[in-house]
Amino acid sequence: MDLKGKKVLVVGLGKSGLAAALFLRRRGAQVTVSDVRSAEALAKDIPALLDAGIMVEAGGHGLLTFRRQDLIVVSPGVPLDTPELAQVKSFGLPVIGELELAARFLKGKMLAITGSNGKTTTTALLGEILEAAGLPTLVGGNIGVPVVALIDDSTDETWSVLEVSSFQLESTELFRPAIAVILNITPDHLDRHGSFENYALAKERIFAAQTAEDCLVLNADNPPTAAAAARSAAKVYWFSVEHPVEQGAWLQHGSVVYRPAADAPIENIMLLSKIPLKGAHNVENVLAAVCAARLAGAPAEAIAKAIEDFRAVEHRLEYVATLNGVEFYNDSKATNVDATAKAISAFPPGIHLILGGKDKGSDYTQLNQLLRERVNAVYTIGSAAAKIEAHLRGVITIHSCGTLEKAVNAAATAARPGEVVLLAPACSSFDQFESYEHRGRVFKELVNECRSWKV
Repeated sequence: MDLKGKKVLVVGLGKSGLAAALFLRRRGAQVTVSDVRSAEALAKDIPALLDAGIMVEAGGHGLLTFRRQDLIVVSPGVPLDTPELAQVKSFGLPVIGELELAARFLKGKMLAITGSNGKTTTTALLGEILEAAGLPTLVGGNIGVPVVALIDDSTDETWSVLEVSSFQLESTELFRPAIAVILNITPDHLDRHGSFENYALAKERIFAAQTAEDCLVLNADNPPTAAAAARSAAKVYWFSVEHPVEQGAWLQHGSVVYRPAADAPIENIMLLSKIPLKGAHNVENVLAAVCAARLAGAPAEAIAKAIEDFRAVEHRLEYVATLNGVEFYNDSKATNVDATAKAISAFPPGIHLILGGKDKGSDYTQLNQLLRERVNAVYTIGSAAAKIEAHLRGVITIHSCGTLEKAVNAAATAARPGEVVLLAPACSSFDQFESYEHRGRVFKELVNECRSWKV
């Protein structure tokens, strides 16, 4: 892809948009950045862009700006049905995402992971496994480091382990990972994709360009994920916590095992009891990682050691503190109902659950049975509070708190020794916070403030 002298517009100045703009400029493109946010909101990034010779359009998108380009690169947070994008696409102007841009320049092989839940944990775990196996490894994507930021460090021997979201995948064309993993597909981002079917199709773009030379790892226990096998040209491998699979990873007699082919011997990887992560869903993540790591060439011994040494990723069932016998856990990354259900299931009864944020078109009644079985009370926050309360009314005691600070204080006051205060919001964070990371950090700060009075 020759960028020298090309007019390229980057739409959306998030972390990946900034990285893409600077990369394009270094490759000789004439770059413009367009964002609906004001110049004041973009103030921390504008100087670096101007210093690099990049034009900045803030406070809205100009249609002429979009038309005067050879290529448009869209940040994940920008919907593809934005009117300006829809119009220029109708003119035949190429529109791609940062992931697609990076994939055309990355050297080596890509191992990409997607799913409604578990992506970050599995990506981080796979990165550590491949490093422990001595394989040159880079980790990025939706996990925090833009994929374009990996390009300069990639070599022909590199494995780029990438967390990829539905937002990133929907704008791909030639993106072709050597190993693709779909952990699960459950309702999420329906406000963006419009329907579960559209969301699932976006996830399946992870294997759209794969061939018979590539590998696809699927969850045999999740029907929408398992159904994707029929639409893939790649070699399909499976993981399951419920039953043996023809080729892939599963549980057998208290151990994690792997079989590379139907007629191959079964490999004993490690004892199930040695997995340090909390929650049954993390066993699925481990099985997926084992399968993908073996396909990448990591030996069983390195896989087992890396898993045993692995600790929970920040904001994902992250232990924060124990105050007067009450445990506090930060699962701010639980941004959909299924993730919250998995978080609740990781604990025995006696949970004080903080729910809320920005609604994503979710059905919170799906939590009702788990709430009855395991949760003492729900503390609602954010713009989704009224909807959540309407869905859960009559099922569980609900405290309408509004803010995270009030919710933490109320839950900490009510909880008794042996119980758990759990932030697992089932919503995005963008009504009150910059990101789920920001929300999780604030939660941890509030818990630590409780130390002064919960003694």
